[in-house]
Amino acid sequence: MFCFVVSLTSFHPNSAGMEDAHTTILKLDGSNVAFFAVYDGHGGQNVAKYSGNQLHKRIAAEDAFKEGKYHVAIKNGFLGTDADLKQDPEFAHDPSGCTAVAAIIEPGKRVLVGNAGDSRAVISVNGKVEALSHDHKPVNKAESQRIVAAGGFVEFGRVNGNLALSRAIGDFEFKQNFNLSPEHQIVTSNPDIIEHKLGEDEEFIVIACDGIWDCMTSQEVVDFVRVGIADKKSLKVICEELMDRCLAPDSEIGGIGCDNMTVVIVGLLNNLTKQQWYDNITKKLLQSSATDRLGNFLTDSNRELGSKHVTGNGITSTSGDLSDAVDGEKGDSKSALRDTVQNLVSADGVDSKDSTVSVPIILPHTSNSITTTDG
Repeated sequence: MFCFVVSLTSFHPNSAGMEDAHTTILKLDGSNVAFFAVYDGHGGQNVAKYSGNQLHKRIAAEDAFKEGKYHVAIKNGFLGTDADLKQDPEFAHDPSGCTAVAAIIEPGKRVLVGNAGDSRAVISVNGKVEALSHDHKPVNKAESQRIVAAGGFVEFGRVNGNLALSRAIGDFEFKQNFNLSPEHQIVTSNPDIIEHKLGEDEEFIVIACDGIWDCMTSQEVVDFVRVGIADKKSLKVICEELMDRCLAPDSEIGGIGCDNMTVVIVGLLNNLTKQQWYDNITKKLLQSSATDRLGNFLTDSNRELGSKHVTGNGITSTSGDLSDAVDGEKGDSKSALRDTVQNLVSADGVDSKDSTVSVPIILPHTSNSITTTDG
């Protein structure tokens, strides 16, 4: 059975040309791990293209990779690729650089993401976003401290008033302090590495350049993908629509929505078929929607009740709280709330016979919950 369903899309919205690169490999160097990466170039496309062709090879060639020590292999791969570029005569006077965010996935076990720059990787865990990387900006405290210690400065949120990110492959004009290690240069290719254990709740990973993240938050991107899945759209269509969402009306004027864009979506099938994976995310999304609607319903109901007192015979206008009412309405009101939960779930298309929905009922001075099961 396949472990992943994958799609990627790249687009350059203006006449400047495409400076991004990407890599997708389902079995890296014949191993059982997959590799996915996005490289966002700046100042030209050469370093991004080189990285897209070589970084995964550099990682796989490390002894640490063969030993399963992926943290070490990723770090050495990033720094090694940067060193190879610096020593290559063809790049001696090349001013370009690129971000790099690369994911190694052991199916069903873990994902490790190495990142240098402001491209980003996130994972959806039951619809909640979790970061797999952190943006490297010159204004970040740790980044600015390294920049200054290496002889640089931060001005207008940029390295030496120029570069808008603080880690990258290439950009060798910021790596000229021969008294410092590669990790401590003004701009470094040394990656941050995050490991995340994979389980049944992990749904998909999104890897994208900052052209996406400048326009949408990480949670908004996860929500967008899940809604597309619930609408039975292919991941390719979802990628394209995500780009359309972020594209500026006039890409020639510059600014947000005018940058090159690359998106990779990796669906984590978790021993499901592709159709089962789609259905599972759809079901969870609809259940979550029903729960949110019920919460709004209860909030509105409590607001309307105010100081009214609920009894087994109905609502009477008296002062006091609702705790007595909950104790006294063993039949009618709890049945009504159960019906409300079931109606809200069924209205969203979830088969109630296969669903159990636990919803907390929040009332003053009470801590009751109702679980509806129909079967």
